[in-house]
Amino acid sequence: ADSKARQTIRQLAKQNPGTSTVVFGCYAARDKAALERLPAVVAVVADNRELPDVLQRFGVYDWPGGISRFDGHRRAFVKVQDGCILNCTYCIIPQVRPGLKSREPRVILEEIRRLVDNGYREIVLTGIHLGHFGVEATRGRLGRPPYRLWHLLRDIDRLSGEFRVRLSSLEAAEVGPDFISAAADCSRLCPHFHLCLQSGSDEVLYRMKRRYRAGRFLEKIEQIRGRFAAPAFSTDVIIGFPGESAADFEATLAVCRAAGFMKIHAFPFSARRGTPAADFPSQVRGEVIKERLARLGGLEQELRGQYHHKLRSRRLSVLVEARPAQTPGYIQGTACRYVSVEFPGERHETGGLREVVVTTSAGEYLLASRLENRA
Repeated sequence: ADSKARQTIRQLAKQNPGTSTVVFGCYAARDKAALERLPAVVAVVADNRELPDVLQRFGVYDWPGGISRFDGHRRAFVKVQDGCILNCTYCIIPQVRPGLKSREPRVILEEIRRLVDNGYREIVLTGIHLGHFGVEATRGRLGRPPYRLWHLLRDIDRLSGEFRVRLSSLEAAEVGPDFISAAADCSRLCPHFHLCLQSGSDEVLYRMKRRYRAGRFLEKIEQIRGRFAAPAFSTDVIIGFPGESAADFEATLAVCRAAGFMKIHAFPFSARRGTPAADFPSQVRGEVIKERLARLGGLEQELRGQYHHKLRSRRLSVLVEARPAQTPGYIQGTACRYVSVEFPGERHETGGLREVVVTTSAGEYLLASRLENRA
């Protein structure tokens, strides 16, 4: 992520000669000096609260209250909270975003209204720790009634317009009865849940300082399955965490299989300077990590095929995207259940929601027939 950020800043300087760049965010809070050395960077803001004052020094006084467009995207992302109070041993975020700060519900709802009015048909709710939305404001200290993520889902469901909502990422510990009930009742919610596993080994989870164990994680999966028809589950997994044994990795494979993940974002462990895990003993060799990543990738393909089979003859809502389809005369998009789908259509339908019925799997994607006339 740091390398990509530096590359983007250099590209901006090259493509826009004479412009000035102000950098803020997690990287700015952690390594200000490195960013100040990059071309065209005139200010690095470690504390986002200082950003309006810094911009005023450069004559920028009109500070936007929200986002209205996402150029190049067919879905819109609405950040509802910032910060993390967990202390996972591999993560630097709690050091650069140590507090929790949730946006006001009315501001979030207004931003969603504005994005829907501008033609976006999928709204993705995001946050550094999405499940902690509203935590800091409803602990009793501020005297406010509780307003958590499940309350927000209920209010979003009442908005007008044609759109659906997707949750970006959740921690298993935040998936409780209130959330599951509200999610199941939310007619706009995509039945896709990205629950971060990281490891299926209880020993590794303990060293990571994760707040659950494998058995509890799988219980949450089953609780969601009890309220949704064929929900999609995706996850993040770190391979090669210090001390990860062959048995630990086999436990991860077993949990992934039991959960039935249709998508696994697998990452090789990377020692982040300043985190406890960077100094842990028993670092796993690179060739071992590579072999384990390959095995997990093979399992992911197997599980994806099984999930595709479950979706045959099922009706899906698909957001038509700009990527060209593999099949002539077809268009491509992402379904509510986070699978890629191709079906007959025209390119001018890009950005719209279409109802289809799955006919068969084509490996990486599904083929489907339409349920309505072409727009």
